[in-house]
Amino acid sequence: MAANDGTAAFREARDFLLEHRENYAEAYARFGWPQLGEFNWALDWFDVIAEGNDDPALWIVEEDGSEQRFSFAEMAHRSNRVASWLRERGVRRGDRIVMMLGNQVELWDTILAAMKLGAVIIPATPLLGAADAKDRVTRGGAQHVIALSSATDRFAEAGTEVTRIAVGAPVDGWHAFADAYTGSAAFTPDGVTRATDTILLYFTSGTTARPKLVEHTHASYPVGHLSTMYWIGLEPGDIHLNISSPGWAKHAWSNVFAPWNAQACVFIHNYTRFDPPRLLHEMQRCGVTSFCAPPTVWRMLIQSDLSVLRNPPRLVVGAGEPLNPEVIEQVQKAWGVTIRDGFGQTETTVQIANTPGQPVRPGSMGRPVPGYRVALIDPMTGEHRDEGEICLELDPRPLGLMVGYHGDAELTAKTMANGYYHTGDIGSRDADGYITYVGRTDDVFKASDYRISPFELESVLIEHEAVVEAAIVPSPDALRLNVPKAYVVLAEGWPANDETAQSIFAHCRAHLSPFQRVRRIEFADLPKTISGKIRRVQLREAEQTKRQSTDATPPGEYLDRG
Repeated sequence: MAANDGTAAFREARDFLLEHRENYAEAYARFGWPQLGEFNWALDWFDVIAEGNDDPALWIVEEDGSEQRFSFAEMAHRSNRVASWLRERGVRRGDRIVMMLGNQVELWDTILAAMKLGAVIIPATPLLGAADAKDRVTRGGAQHVIALSSATDRFAEAGTEVTRIAVGAPVDGWHAFADAYTGSAAFTPDGVTRATDTILLYFTSGTTARPKLVEHTHASYPVGHLSTMYWIGLEPGDIHLNISSPGWAKHAWSNVFAPWNAQACVFIHNYTRFDPPRLLHEMQRCGVTSFCAPPTVWRMLIQSDLSVLRNPPRLVVGAGEPLNPEVIEQVQKAWGVTIRDGFGQTETTVQIANTPGQPVRPGSMGRPVPGYRVALIDPMTGEHRDEGEICLELDPRPLGLMVGYHGDAELTAKTMANGYYHTGDIGSRDADGYITYVGRTDDVFKASDYRISPFELESVLIEHEAVVEAAIVPSPDALRLNVPKAYVVLAEGWPANDETAQSIFAHCRAHLSPFQRVRRIEFADLPKTISGKIRRVQLREAEQTKRQSTDATPPGEYLDRG
């Protein structure tokens, strides 16, 4: 397939970042986002690099040991067939498709096919219930649903006018996706795609409020994820494993756009229950060279014997929530490589990161990546400070930033106010430009007139061998306004009793300043969104309710007696 001007501009920007992947100063100073008019990433990039290319693009290993490998050329042909078949089923340019699939080849076929058609994808995790599934269709304005056969019942109330396509066993009233592969491998688009055309509508995970609907274009996510490629350090031929569930933005980040921008292979290991030794075995067997996982997975991995992986990946990164220093240290000891944090949102690609070849400051998530200009702004005064809300300059506007919150002009305007995109996250910056995550604006709280960052305290808590995960919230106190309370998930073998609690309190006293002192502990599972993020808002609300009803210590809570 012949390359167009958009392909050439994209390739030039990509190759610049590959060439300067360990020269941060040069990359940051000289990188410019490609100027794109007509551009369809699936047609103008993926199909171009796929032509005659037998290198692996997708490698899926199942729990039972079976596996599938697909080359770039095969993925181009498969998605052409799917695109033609979907067109025959009535999918048109601009139509919206709710996609509820697992980590299976049909998911990648659908993503590429929808892009080629100019349709808009609304990703949905298979963990959604019927009410949320209906909400995706209704609020997303979807005309089509492509779902696992086992999940089709969740769309019973989606409306009769919606085209229904089932992946898997036949389902009455649903088209069989398997029929899509019987057509021609040739595909001709019905018109041009503008880089500004919408490609994705993402529902956020809703850690503090009702999920918002984030709108991205053919430029903002496919091309914007050049920053994510740069952060990870991917190169052509890498085998990249990213632990992420379909339906969430991080899946698109590192299971679609970043690796295929780099011409690397997406590696998937499917499992019903996370098994660290098995995962490490597959990483060794298959030669994974690059690995990304959320903090929850990293914390579970360090409970296992990391040394069984004799050939660790040369690239290891973490995203989703900040990584605690204890985790980074243990992986460094076992593998000789440093986990590099990166910061971004559903609304953006990677904004801030520890990039390859650069010194990693303990606790810091790094510096702004090429293409992003970051300011820290006091939420109250609007002044630029060394600590404040992480904001992105809109002049020039970073290509990896969303269009806005679909259907909510008021929220979009508020978020983009005064020439900045406001992330809602607080950070602090040192003299060398490294930014450390402090917390969400609504997670940071006052205790005895001191500002408390939950993340800072949680990082200390999980250094204790009894603690697997922890969440800090303000607990109302008559004297101090609030005191820090820890909700703790215990490691296997540790009893949920006062002796364990006092051991954790002693550890905190030894490693935190007096004003940060954790004064209450409760052992409990942590409420999370279905994307795996801790819902501190739910814990805060529960804590407020407990303290309103009684002055006594609630059942199951332990107090620091030190």
